[in-house]
Amino acid sequence: MVSPFDEMDGIIEVVSGYTGGHKENPTYKEVCSETTGHYEAVEITFDAKIVPYEELLHLYWQQIDPTDEGGQFSDRGKSYRTAIFYQNDQQKSAALASKKEIEQSGRFSKTIVTEIVPAGKFYRAEQYHQNFYKKHAFRYELYRRGSGRDSFLKEHWPKDNSHLKEKLTDMQFFVTQENGTEPPFENQYYDNEREGIYVDIVSGEPLFSSRDKYDSSCGWPSFTKPIMSASVKEKVDVRHRMTRTEVRSREADSHLGHVFPDGPGPKGLRYCINSAALRFIPRDDMEKQGYGDLLLLFAIK
Repeated sequence: MVSPFDEMDGIIEVVSGYTGGHKENPTYKEVCSETTGHYEAVEITFDAKIVPYEELLHLYWQQIDPTDEGGQFSDRGKSYRTAIFYQNDQQKSAALASKKEIEQSGRFSKTIVTEIVPAGKFYRAEQYHQNFYKKHAFRYELYRRGSGRDSFLKEHWPKDNSHLKEKLTDMQFFVTQENGTEPPFENQYYDNEREGIYVDIVSGEPLFSSRDKYDSSCGWPSFTKPIMSASVKEKVDVRHRMTRTEVRSREADSHLGHVFPDGPGPKGLRYCINSAALRFIPRDDMEKQGYGDLLLLFAIK
């Protein structure tokens, strides 16, 4: 539950822990014994000027099975039940309204059993539980897939990208929306040597610069780094019986490619990116296309 909120703008901190029970300073083992009354929970500190509470609620519903009163997916027991703990009357009203909206949406055929309850004392979980998805990325990814969570969420919260089929070519859609891979050496930019920047084909978000592009002989555009590290996100990819690090765009969540630890430069990284996920903007066109502030990239020696 930490990962989705960590990626939101305006989130200050997400802490794993326990709440809702009677045992003071419980341990993970005690909570799992179902004798403490506690839920496994996360405490989220956020800037309401950047991200409204209602957006947190909306994202929360998209991470759970709100009809399961016996736990969540492969995690069974009362400590895994779903609940929203409110801090004040305003949060209570917003939470109840969001629950009613879910109930009336018809998205779920069973009764919504997620509780809306006042927040009690929150106990921080052991340190090894904090940011578990980062510390044990491979294990976490296998767990998510094996638990049935990902398939359930995909079924009940399908991504509406139908409008992109009119905007993108078949290959661009296949790569960015279906996590596909274009053929090596048969793509638009693998041997492009012009100066300029590469932006997300979907959102136009600046991603890579020609200054960081190099010939890796792999058949796809290769870069030593993104323009800004915050413009991309990484996740463990265990598809096709391989373990790789996938690269996605932050804004549009487009699949871009993968990053490998066999590149040049101080960090030794190779961002292997599909041309179909990119749009190249020549240096001479950057100003008129609204990317003039990035011309500074080419003034740096």
